[in-house]
Amino acid sequence: MEIIFVIILIFGVLVSLGLTGPKNNFKPPRDTNRGQVRQPSRPSVKKRPVASPQDQSYPAIPSNRRLIGKAYVIDGDTIKIKGTKIRIAGIDAPELNMPWGQKSKWTMVEICKGQTITVELDGERSYDRLVGTCFLPDGRDLGAEIIRRGLALDLPHFSGGKYRQFEPEGARKRLCNGKFGHASIRIVQHTEIRIRSTEVN
Repeated sequence: MEIIFVIILIFGVLVSLGLTGPKNNFKPPRDTNRGQVRQPSRPSVKKRPVASPQDQSYPAIPSNRRLIGKAYVIDGDTIKIKGTKIRIAGIDAPELNMPWGQKSKWTMVEICKGQTITVELDGERSYDRLVGTCFLPDGRDLGAEIIRRGLALDLPHFSGGKYRQFEPEGARKRLCNGKFGHASIRIVQHTEIRIRSTEVN
């Protein structure tokens, strides 16, 4: 009796391990691409080529490095002349969505209104804009004018500090010390701590 029980137990173990019982004669179809994972078929989509910086259409710099025309004002330090965006060299004005940004733009509109602007390009580009110094018909520097009004700041990294003299008192504090723009516009704030010594009687 014990022998029969042992035989049944061994047979059950062998069946559970798959070593006995009916053979499964199913064979998967031969895969010629062994080692490769099959991916479900998808409709082919053409990828749009990524343009390199050389392929992008940047504005051409005129051979005489000069543009003349009426100005369309974009913001306090950017205008457009004959479809070309101009970044006014050496200054930085608040962005339109920042405090004083709209005021800076509309002051620039007031300065340029009805005027023919002459731009002396320096050969540099800032994103999709050409960089240049802009002049009114009477010779006034457009950058100096917007700074005089307290609505832009000197950008010494690019101007060499030539516009700093035109900044009215308190302009930097009002315009948050240039935190809206280029890091070079900021001045370092120093805190002075004085320790007073007291005489002990």
